[in-house]
Amino acid sequence: MATDTLPGLRDAARALAEGTTSSRALVERSLERIEAAQPVLNAFRLVRAEAALAEADAADKRLAAGERLPLLGVPVAVKDDMDVAGEPTAFGCAGDFPPQVRDAEAVRRLRAAGAVIVGKTNTCELGQWPFTEGSAFGETRNPWAPGHTPGGSSGGSAAAVAAGLVPAALGSDGAGSVRIPAAWTHLVGIKPQRGRISTWPWAEAFQGITVNGTLARTVGDAALLLDAASGAHDGDLHRPPAVEAAEAARRDPGRLRIALSLRMPFTATPKRLDPQVRSRVVALAERLAALGHDVEEADPRYGQIGLAFVPRATAGIAEWVERVPDPALLDPRTREAARMGRALGGGPLRLARRAEAALHRRVGAVFDTYDVVLAPTTATPAPRIGAMAGLSGWRTDRAMIAACPYAWPWNVLGWPGVNVPAGLAGGGLPVGAQLLGPAHSEPLLISLAAQLEADRRWFEHRPPDCR
Repeated sequence: MATDTLPGLRDAARALAEGTTSSRALVERSLERIEAAQPVLNAFRLVRAEAALAEADAADKRLAAGERLPLLGVPVAVKDDMDVAGEPTAFGCAGDFPPQVRDAEAVRRLRAAGAVIVGKTNTCELGQWPFTEGSAFGETRNPWAPGHTPGGSSGGSAAAVAAGLVPAALGSDGAGSVRIPAAWTHLVGIKPQRGRISTWPWAEAFQGITVNGTLARTVGDAALLLDAASGAHDGDLHRPPAVEAAEAARRDPGRLRIALSLRMPFTATPKRLDPQVRSRVVALAERLAALGHDVEEADPRYGQIGLAFVPRATAGIAEWVERVPDPALLDPRTREAARMGRALGGGPLRLARRAEAALHRRVGAVFDTYDVVLAPTTATPAPRIGAMAGLSGWRTDRAMIAACPYAWPWNVLGWPGVNVPAGLAGGGLPVGAQLLGPAHSEPLLISLAAQLEADRRWFEHRPPDCR
């Protein structure tokens, strides 16, 4: 990049509070980096340059008056499935979307913490796929290897953070959509407990499988953004008790029992764990053992958990299609998924939702013996741009399951997971591992991730052109 890199979220907030930089300087630097990177990476659907600079000037006045907030004056980005007042929410779709009247609850909370929203990042159409490409906006590319996808559906947020365009960003995760792009761009990605970050104006998103989460280069930054965005709206269906994520990132996790799980959940489609991914996840398990944890191979009993996922996911797509101004502009695969969602939206959907309690008991039995599950985040490194373009719906499903079979069960369960960088595969492509826990286990997972980070120091490594 032609411009200086930005500090991380915590460093930026500290520098602003100490008066060693200004919000305007940080926001200008962020906007310059976005402008320089956009022709190559295409991370942003919308950039709020004028509004962000005005918000930065207002933040500087508040700082000069002695006001202090966790993110006062810090530039961040949000995924384009979250409403920002005055801006459209296209969620990866083509068409003329109206400006939103008010902020989504998560965005409102970021603003309440003082953050400056510099823009909205690209996502694939309705967040369905582990790539960020579409006729509405083109291809979003991976800063580590621009011929490859950064993943999806929060690929724009991941590309923006990995390239240093913003210190951190919000994404959303309905089948791994925070964790997968975090894995493929060498980031920390936190998928929190369902309801931790509100999805309002929707009481729940995609029948409860989708949650909002955070992407950053360090555990502490991802945790700080999680704290800032967390909290319920009065209309939310899920309201978990509060946690202190940033404090957990500073705490020793203690000695833990960790299950290394390499087995993939059943999907009735062909898939294989890439040997490079396997070796790097196993190496991470060996580091955890060297740090004093008890690590052994063991797998959760997933059973046919996919039967509880498909009706919820496709019903959620069908609901979103009803909000799109011109459904004729949608990808044929989206229209096909919406038809399936309408067909499964009665009895099958009710059965899928009722199955969750039994799945909690069966899958959760692993936590009778272990504190944390360590698993690959994906089965392969990032595919090339266009690898899944133009495929039929069925062939797309097979291709994305083959690449990403590990993340989605935790969306059915609604439980937390944290992607951590696991190293680089061939061609300099990052891969990741996920730390998975039971309900409300974010503090434990974040503490463990922070311990690994102190040992591995993955934040010292940046994409070749973004240093």
